[in-house]
Amino acid sequence: MDSFHRAFDPPPLAATPESGATFDEHEELKAILRAGSALFDSQTVGRITAGARSFPLLVASIGSRDPLAPAVGFFGGIHGLERIGTQLILAYMRALLFRLEWDGLLHLQLQKVKLVFMPIVNPGGMWAHTRANPQGVDLMRNAPQKAESGVPFLAGGQTLSALLPWYCGRPGAPMETESTALLQVVHEQLASRPFSLALDCHSGYGFDDSLWFPYAKTRRLMANLPEMFALKTMLEQSHPHHDYRFEPQSNQYLLHGDLWDRAYDHAPAGHVFLPMTLELGSWLWIRKNPRQLFSRHGIFNPIKVHRTKRVLRRHADLLDFLARAAFAAPNWLPPAERRAQLTKLAMAYWRPRRV
Repeated sequence: MDSFHRAFDPPPLAATPESGATFDEHEELKAILRAGSALFDSQTVGRITAGARSFPLLVASIGSRDPLAPAVGFFGGIHGLERIGTQLILAYMRALLFRLEWDGLLHLQLQKVKLVFMPIVNPGGMWAHTRANPQGVDLMRNAPQKAESGVPFLAGGQTLSALLPWYCGRPGAPMETESTALLQVVHEQLASRPFSLALDCHSGYGFDDSLWFPYAKTRRLMANLPEMFALKTMLEQSHPHHDYRFEPQSNQYLLHGDLWDRAYDHAPAGHVFLPMTLELGSWLWIRKNPRQLFSRHGIFNPIKVHRTKRVLRRHADLLDFLARAAFAAPNWLPPAERRAQLTKLAMAYWRPRRV
């Protein structure tokens, strides 16, 4: 047990191999993968440079090796300033390792489901304390599709300059390395299965915590609306006091180049792939501590230690719920004869909220 705990201790910074490139979340991820080397399958799916520094794009998975088993992917750090989402995933990974020492039910669950983790999609941005990647591209606006109607000025994605926020990248250019790597992980490890879920953790929009799902490019509803409505209903029944606003992202605003729109549209026909974005409402933290407005870090993350701990506690149940939902997918996925009814219920529930 002591040796297992010591495996989480990060090495001295001088011992890191990536040309001195390091930050706390990066070191914690490596420590977790060291401690769980016998349990996690880890791989490097790309490498990016930030000045003279180099960072691997790390992905880890645990659980069933059956390529048809249901899977859940947890993603974070697409925006380098939104560290709290990465911290939430890392806390969940660490808790899994400790639970596997004693939790027999978790062992049984992982025999039938696969969990995939990519907690730091944008290590260059996180290291540099920027929202965008080292090339100035907002990765969540980097896919090639355009919104079907008007988007918010600049915030919906712009191609004018990397010097302005929300830069999509140069028109016609290939997607950024980080975006390509994320979509590759989704294609190979999630959407290729008959059933999969994805949760991408962000922060910074509004006073409420939201669960958004495709689409961001259009106000049309996704083809898997019955399955998403069934999942929403099950979350409400299992956690009746949750505070998530569960809705299509288009209920809030449209944007160009959303990666999850791209991933969803390219899932194989007949497969159920349900991607969601957890948007932690950082305006609440700012209201409680207005001085955070004067810090780029404070605009997107809780500053007070007790608030950070509260966020990590509060949302751990959601990650565990999704893992259980994937395990039990055959028990709740609607049969063909019920999908039409659920579609009507979902449209009645979500359409009145459209702007």
